[in-house]
Amino acid sequence: MGLVIRILFLCSICHVYAFQVEPALEVLKEFDKIRDFTMNHNESEAYVTAQSNLDELSVIVKITKENGQWHHVSIASFSGKYSDLEPFLSPDNLKLYFASNRPVHPDSTKTKDMDIWYVERPSPTGKWSEPKNMGAPINTEADEFYPSVAHNGNLYFTSIGHGAMGEDDIFVSTYQNGSYAKPVALQGGVNTKSYEYNAFISPNDDYLIFGGYNREDGFGSGDLYISFKNEDNTWTQAKNMGANINSKYMDFCPFVTQSGEDIYFTSRRSNITQPLGNVSIKELLETFNGYENGFNRIYKAKFDVNIYKN
Repeated sequence: MGLVIRILFLCSICHVYAFQVEPALEVLKEFDKIRDFTMNHNESEAYVTAQSNLDELSVIVKITKENGQWHHVSIASFSGKYSDLEPFLSPDNLKLYFASNRPVHPDSTKTKDMDIWYVERPSPTGKWSEPKNMGAPINTEADEFYPSVAHNGNLYFTSIGHGAMGEDDIFVSTYQNGSYAKPVALQGGVNTKSYEYNAFISPNDDYLIFGGYNREDGFGSGDLYISFKNEDNTWTQAKNMGANINSKYMDFCPFVTQSGEDIYFTSRRSNITQPLGNVSIKELLETFNGYENGFNRIYKAKFDVNIYKN
Protein backbone atom coordinates (compact mmCIF):
# COMPACT_ATOMS: atom_id res chain seq x y z
CA MET A 1 0.00 0.00 0.00
CA GLY A 2 2.87 2.35 0.88
CA LEU A 3 4.45 1.65 -2.51
CA VAL A 4 1.21 2.45 -4.33
CA ILE A 5 0.84 5.74 -2.45
CA ARG A 6 4.44 6.62 -3.24
CA ILE A 7 3.93 5.87 -6.94
CA LEU A 8 0.80 8.03 -7.00
CA PHE A 9 2.68 10.82 -5.24
CA LEU A 10 5.54 10.66 -7.73
CA CYS A 11 3.08 10.67 -10.62
CA SER A 12 1.40 13.78 -9.20
CA ILE A 13 4.80 15.48 -9.09
CA CYS A 14 5.46 14.45 -12.69
CA HIS A 15 2.08 15.86 -13.67
CA VAL A 16 2.87 19.23 -12.11
CA TYR A 17 6.35 19.21 -13.60
CA ALA A 18 4.88 18.59 -17.07
CA PHE A 19 4.38 22.34 -17.41
CA GLN A 20 6.96 23.74 -19.80
CA VAL A 21 9.00 26.92 -19.75
CA GLU A 22 7.77 29.29 -22.45
CA PRO A 23 8.77 32.71 -23.80
CA ALA A 24 6.94 35.42 -21.89
CA LEU A 25 7.53 38.80 -23.53
CA GLU A 26 7.55 38.67 -27.32
CA VAL A 27 6.81 42.41 -27.29
CA LEU A 28 10.40 43.01 -26.10
CA LYS A 29 12.13 40.62 -28.51
CA GLU A 30 13.78 43.46 -30.44
CA PHE A 31 15.81 44.31 -27.31
CA ASP A 32 19.03 42.31 -27.14
CA LYS A 33 19.21 42.23 -23.35
CA ILE A 34 16.08 42.14 -21.21
CA ARG A 35 16.28 41.04 -17.58
CA ASP A 36 14.37 41.28 -14.28
CA PHE A 37 10.59 41.18 -14.10
CA THR A 38 7.99 42.49 -11.68
CA MET A 39 4.24 42.76 -12.13
CA ASN A 40 1.26 44.26 -10.34
CA HIS A 41 -1.71 42.46 -8.71
CA ASN A 42 -3.99 42.18 -11.72
CA GLU A 43 -1.13 41.46 -14.15
CA SER A 44 -1.79 44.56 -16.25
CA GLU A 45 1.45 46.46 -15.55
CA ALA A 46 5.03 45.15 -15.53
CA TYR A 47 8.55 46.54 -15.32
CA VAL A 48 11.73 45.04 -16.76
CA THR A 49 15.33 46.14 -17.34
CA ALA A 50 16.54 46.86 -20.89
CA GLN A 51 20.31 46.99 -21.39
CA SER A 52 22.83 47.61 -24.15
CA ASN A 53 25.13 44.73 -25.07
CA LEU A 54 28.02 45.90 -22.87
CA ASP A 55 25.77 47.39 -20.16
CA GLU A 56 26.71 50.97 -21.03
CA LEU A 57 22.99 51.70 -20.78
CA SER A 58 20.58 50.11 -18.31
CA VAL A 59 17.02 51.42 -18.23
CA ILE A 60 13.83 50.30 -16.50
CA VAL A 61 11.03 49.84 -19.02
CA LYS A 62 7.30 49.72 -18.36
CA ILE A 63 4.86 47.57 -20.34
CA THR A 64 1.10 47.25 -20.02
CA LYS A 65 -1.28 44.45 -20.94
CA GLU A 66 -4.52 44.74 -22.90
CA ASN A 67 -6.75 41.87 -23.98
CA GLY A 68 -4.23 39.38 -22.66
CA GLN A 69 -1.31 40.81 -24.66
CA TRP A 70 1.60 43.00 -23.57
CA HIS A 71 1.74 46.35 -25.39
CA HIS A 72 2.80 49.98 -24.94
CA VAL A 73 6.51 49.79 -24.16
CA SER A 74 7.83 52.97 -22.53
CA ILE A 75 10.73 54.08 -20.37
CA ALA A 76 9.62 54.33 -16.74
CA SER A 77 9.09 57.90 -15.61
CA PHE A 78 11.91 57.72 -13.05
CA SER A 79 14.49 56.01 -15.30
CA GLY A 80 16.66 56.73 -18.33
CA LYS A 81 19.35 59.06 -17.04
CA TYR A 82 21.48 56.67 -14.96
CA SER A 83 22.10 52.94 -14.75
CA ASP A 84 18.88 51.53 -13.29
CA LEU A 85 17.95 47.87 -13.00
CA GLU A 86 16.17 45.17 -11.00
CA PRO A 87 12.74 46.73 -10.34
CA PHE A 88 10.47 45.17 -7.72
CA LEU A 89 6.89 46.20 -6.95
CA SER A 90 5.89 46.03 -3.28
CA PRO A 91 2.97 43.67 -2.54
CA ASP A 92 0.59 46.64 -2.25
CA ASN A 93 1.89 48.02 -5.59
CA LEU A 94 2.49 51.46 -4.01
CA LYS A 95 6.29 51.33 -4.03
CA LEU A 96 8.77 50.19 -6.62
CA TYR A 97 12.29 49.37 -5.47
CA PHE A 98 15.28 49.23 -7.80
CA ALA A 99 19.09 49.40 -7.93
CA SER A 100 20.82 52.45 -9.35
CA ASN A 101 24.17 54.25 -9.49
CA ARG A 102 22.52 57.69 -9.55
CA PRO A 103 23.90 60.49 -7.34
CA VAL A 104 22.53 60.53 -3.79
CA HIS A 105 22.31 64.32 -3.72
CA PRO A 106 20.05 66.00 -6.32
CA ASP A 107 22.55 68.82 -6.94
CA SER A 108 25.31 66.36 -7.88
CA THR A 109 26.03 64.71 -11.21
CA LYS A 110 28.60 62.24 -9.87
CA THR A 111 27.46 58.64 -9.97
CA LYS A 112 28.38 56.22 -7.20
CA ASP A 113 28.23 52.51 -6.47
CA MET A 114 24.94 50.67 -6.79
CA ASP A 115 22.41 51.54 -4.07
CA ILE A 116 18.81 50.52 -3.50
CA TRP A 117 16.29 53.23 -4.30
CA TYR A 118 12.51 53.42 -4.43
CA VAL A 119 9.67 55.47 -5.89
CA GLU A 120 6.16 55.59 -4.47
CA ARG A 121 2.68 56.54 -5.60
CA PRO A 122 -0.62 57.35 -3.83
CA SER A 123 -2.58 54.60 -5.59
CA PRO A 124 -1.85 51.62 -7.85
CA THR A 125 -2.68 53.80 -10.86
CA GLY A 126 -1.04 57.00 -9.62
CA LYS A 127 2.15 58.69 -10.81
CA TRP A 128 5.53 57.72 -9.40
CA SER A 129 7.39 60.12 -7.15
CA GLU A 130 10.98 61.20 -7.61
CA PRO A 131 13.43 58.40 -6.63
CA LYS A 132 14.49 58.19 -2.98
CA ASN A 133 17.65 56.55 -1.70
CA MET A 134 17.07 53.89 0.98
CA GLY A 135 20.05 55.20 2.93
CA ALA A 136 21.64 53.54 5.93
CA PRO A 137 21.59 50.87 7.17
CA ILE A 138 20.64 49.33 3.80
CA ASN A 139 23.10 51.09 1.51
CA THR A 140 26.86 51.12 2.04
CA GLU A 141 29.98 52.04 0.09
CA ALA A 142 29.72 48.57 -1.47
CA ASP A 143 27.13 47.58 -4.07
CA GLU A 144 23.58 46.65 -3.09
CA PHE A 145 21.39 44.92 -5.66
CA TYR A 146 18.08 43.18 -6.35
CA PRO A 147 15.63 44.39 -3.70
CA SER A 148 12.60 42.26 -2.83
CA VAL A 149 10.02 43.11 -0.17
CA ALA A 150 7.45 41.02 1.74
CA HIS A 151 4.05 42.15 3.06
CA ASN A 152 5.59 42.80 6.49
CA GLY A 153 8.09 45.23 4.97
CA ASN A 154 11.15 43.01 5.38
CA LEU A 155 13.65 43.84 2.64
CA TYR A 156 15.86 41.21 1.01
CA PHE A 157 18.76 42.15 -1.24
CA THR A 158 22.16 41.11 -2.59
CA SER A 159 25.43 42.70 -1.46
CA ILE A 160 29.17 42.13 -1.25
CA GLY A 161 29.21 44.44 1.78
CA HIS A 162 27.67 44.01 5.23
CA GLY A 163 30.30 41.38 6.06
CA ALA A 164 29.42 38.97 3.27
CA MET A 165 30.81 35.48 3.89
CA GLY A 166 31.93 34.90 0.33
CA GLU A 167 31.21 36.68 -2.92
CA ASP A 168 27.66 38.00 -3.33
CA ASP A 169 25.43 37.07 -0.38
CA ILE A 170 21.73 37.56 0.33
CA PHE A 171 20.78 39.78 3.28
CA VAL A 172 17.59 40.76 5.05
CA SER A 173 16.77 43.98 6.82
CA THR A 174 13.69 43.57 9.00
CA TYR A 175 11.14 46.36 9.19
CA GLN A 176 10.66 47.27 12.85
CA ASN A 177 8.60 50.14 14.28
CA GLY A 178 8.68 52.11 11.04
CA SER A 179 12.39 51.72 10.25
CA TYR A 180 14.83 49.17 8.92
CA ALA A 181 17.15 47.18 11.17
CA LYS A 182 20.80 46.46 10.42
CA PRO A 183 20.96 43.92 7.56
CA VAL A 184 22.07 40.39 8.38
CA ALA A 185 23.11 37.56 6.08
CA LEU A 186 20.54 34.79 5.81
CA GLN A 187 21.38 31.99 8.20
CA GLY A 188 21.07 28.34 7.23
CA GLY A 189 21.05 26.80 3.78
CA VAL A 190 21.13 29.84 1.48
CA ASN A 191 24.49 31.65 1.53
CA THR A 192 27.80 29.96 0.74
CA LYS A 193 31.33 31.14 -0.02
CA SER A 194 30.33 31.37 -3.67
CA TYR A 195 27.72 33.58 -5.37
CA GLU A 196 24.10 33.92 -4.17
CA TYR A 197 22.04 36.65 -5.79
CA ASN A 198 18.70 37.82 -7.22
CA ALA A 199 16.47 36.75 -4.32
CA PHE A 200 12.68 36.84 -4.61
CA ILE A 201 10.93 36.77 -1.25
CA SER A 202 7.35 35.49 -1.11
CA PRO A 203 4.71 38.03 -0.04
CA ASN A 204 4.22 36.09 3.24
CA ASP A 205 7.98 36.02 3.91
CA ASP A 206 8.00 32.22 4.09
CA TYR A 207 10.03 31.09 1.07
CA LEU A 208 12.86 32.50 -1.02
CA ILE A 209 13.88 31.83 -4.63
CA PHE A 210 17.37 32.94 -5.60
CA GLY A 211 20.25 32.42 -8.01
CA GLY A 212 23.22 30.20 -7.19
CA TYR A 213 26.23 30.09 -9.46
CA ASN A 214 27.98 26.93 -10.66
CA ARG A 215 26.94 24.74 -7.71
CA GLU A 216 27.69 21.03 -7.61
CA ASP A 217 24.00 20.13 -8.00
CA GLY A 218 23.50 22.67 -10.78
CA PHE A 219 22.76 22.17 -14.47
CA GLY A 220 25.50 24.58 -15.50
CA SER A 221 26.22 28.29 -15.04
CA GLY A 222 23.55 29.89 -12.78
CA ASP A 223 20.49 28.02 -11.49
CA LEU A 224 17.42 28.94 -9.47
CA TYR A 225 17.11 27.53 -5.95
CA ILE A 226 14.36 27.61 -3.32
CA SER A 227 14.59 27.70 0.49
CA PHE A 228 11.95 27.91 3.23
CA LYS A 229 12.03 29.95 6.42
CA ASN A 230 12.10 28.02 9.69
CA GLU A 231 10.32 29.13 12.86
CA ASP A 232 13.63 30.42 14.26
CA ASN A 233 14.16 32.60 11.14
CA THR A 234 16.88 30.36 9.74
CA TRP A 235 16.51 28.89 6.26
CA THR A 236 16.27 25.31 5.04
CA GLN A 237 18.93 23.83 2.80
CA ALA A 238 18.22 25.27 -0.63
CA LYS A 239 16.94 22.93 -3.32
CA ASN A 240 17.69 23.22 -7.00
CA MET A 241 14.37 23.95 -8.75
CA GLY A 242 14.98 21.24 -11.29
CA ALA A 243 15.28 20.71 -15.02
CA ASN A 244 11.78 22.02 -15.72
CA ILE A 245 12.99 25.49 -14.71
CA ASN A 246 16.77 25.44 -14.96
CA SER A 247 18.93 24.78 -18.01
CA LYS A 248 22.63 24.47 -18.83
CA TYR A 249 22.54 28.22 -19.49
CA MET A 250 22.36 31.14 -17.06
CA ASP A 251 18.96 31.21 -15.31
CA PHE A 252 18.36 34.06 -12.86
CA CYS A 253 16.11 36.92 -11.66
CA PRO A 254 12.99 35.03 -10.43
CA PHE A 255 9.55 36.53 -9.82
CA VAL A 256 6.40 34.70 -8.69
CA THR A 257 2.99 36.24 -9.42
CA GLN A 258 0.65 37.30 -6.63
CA SER A 259 -1.52 34.25 -7.32
CA GLY A 260 1.52 32.03 -6.77
CA GLU A 261 0.67 30.10 -9.95
CA ASP A 262 3.36 31.35 -12.33
CA ILE A 263 7.08 32.04 -12.11
CA TYR A 264 8.90 34.45 -14.40
CA PHE A 265 12.67 34.50 -14.73
CA THR A 266 15.52 35.59 -17.00
CA SER A 267 17.51 33.07 -19.04
CA ARG A 268 20.23 33.07 -21.67
CA ARG A 269 19.13 29.76 -23.19
CA SER A 270 19.54 29.04 -26.88
CA ASN A 271 17.94 26.60 -29.30
CA ILE A 272 20.34 27.42 -32.14
CA THR A 273 22.05 24.27 -33.39
CA GLN A 274 24.37 23.22 -36.19
CA PRO A 275 24.22 22.53 -39.02
CA LEU A 276 21.62 24.92 -40.38
CA GLY A 277 21.70 23.41 -43.86
CA ASN A 278 20.94 25.42 -46.97
CA VAL A 279 19.17 28.53 -45.70
CA SER A 280 18.57 31.99 -47.06
CA ILE A 281 19.87 35.17 -45.46
CA LYS A 282 16.32 35.84 -44.26
CA GLU A 283 16.16 32.44 -42.57
CA LEU A 284 19.62 32.96 -41.09
CA LEU A 285 18.60 36.29 -39.58
CA GLU A 286 15.38 34.77 -38.25
CA THR A 287 17.53 32.15 -36.52
CA PHE A 288 19.89 34.75 -35.09
CA ASN A 289 17.02 36.95 -33.92
CA GLY A 290 14.75 34.24 -32.51
CA TYR A 291 13.60 34.36 -28.92
CA GLU A 292 15.91 31.60 -27.69
CA ASN A 293 19.16 32.90 -29.17
CA GLY A 294 21.39 33.18 -26.11
CA PHE A 295 20.40 36.77 -25.26
CA ASN A 296 18.76 37.68 -21.97
CA ARG A 297 15.06 36.91 -22.33
CA ILE A 298 12.11 36.62 -19.94
CA TYR A 299 10.50 33.18 -19.59
CA LYS A 300 7.59 31.85 -17.56
CA ALA A 301 6.39 28.51 -16.24
CA LYS A 302 3.65 27.17 -14.01
CA PHE A 303 4.61 27.12 -10.34
CA ASP A 304 3.50 25.23 -7.25
CA VAL A 305 5.54 25.95 -4.14
CA ASN A 306 4.24 22.82 -2.40
CA ILE A 307 6.23 20.64 -4.79
CA TYR A 308 9.45 21.80 -3.14
CA LYS A 309 8.40 21.38 0.49
CA ASN A 310 9.09 17.64 0.66
